[in-house]
Amino acid sequence: EVQLVESGGGLVQAGGSLRLSCAASGFTFDDYAIGWFRQAPGKEREGVACIRLSDGNTYYADSVKGRFTISSDNGNYTVYLRMNSPKPEDTAVYYCAATSLSLIPAFLLARPGLFDSWGQGTQVTVSS
Repeated sequence: EVQLVESGGGLVQAGGSLRLSCAASGFTFDDYAIGWFRQAPGKEREGVACIRLSDGNTYYADSVKGRFTISSDNGNYTVYLRMNSPKPEDTAVYYCAATSLSLIPAFLLARPGLFDSWGQGTQVTVSS
């Protein structure tokens, strides 16, 4: 069974830095794509970033492009989201999700229904 566990959330000041981790197990890692999504209270869930693990291809939402970086440590079956210069509007619960559809991340990030497995989420709060 695919399992994903997020960690690294917490309180960070605007303009600071934070790294989220997604530890994966139960699947052939390199065959999957991993996405980071977030949901703020009263808001729709939105895609943040996605990485295809076979080749490292990535895609970012316009709202985080240039500030956030998604990366993977394939040997340790872990995907990271580095948040540089976070803003108060980045405050949300962040989830990682996995799909066996190894498609281009730009396509996947817009279609959260294609992700079959989800982590429990980790809260990120950005103070001004």
